[in-house]
Amino acid sequence: MAYHKSAKKRARQLLVRRARNRHVRSGLRTAIKAAHVAIASGESGESATALSCAERAIRKAASKGVISKKRASRQVSRLVKHANARNA
Repeated sequence: MAYHKSAKKRARQLLVRRARNRHVRSGLRTAIKAAHVAIASGESGESATALSCAERAIRKAASKGVISKKRASRQVSRLVKHANARNA
């Protein structure tokens, strides 16, 4: 347990940041799963929309520092690669 005033404040801040990061990460996973389902369904319009939403969520999570920029680029690349292979 924190004793100093600054340590107590740090503990409070960590709880808030953890909750925020978990919310962003959860939305990110949901968007990626939705994109995979849309790509698997085969409808080009639906998959393009889901893919753009997933890419936006990935880039936003990277800009907030929830995931690294390299990981975001890798995930977007894999999603697009999957969509292109499915549509070809």
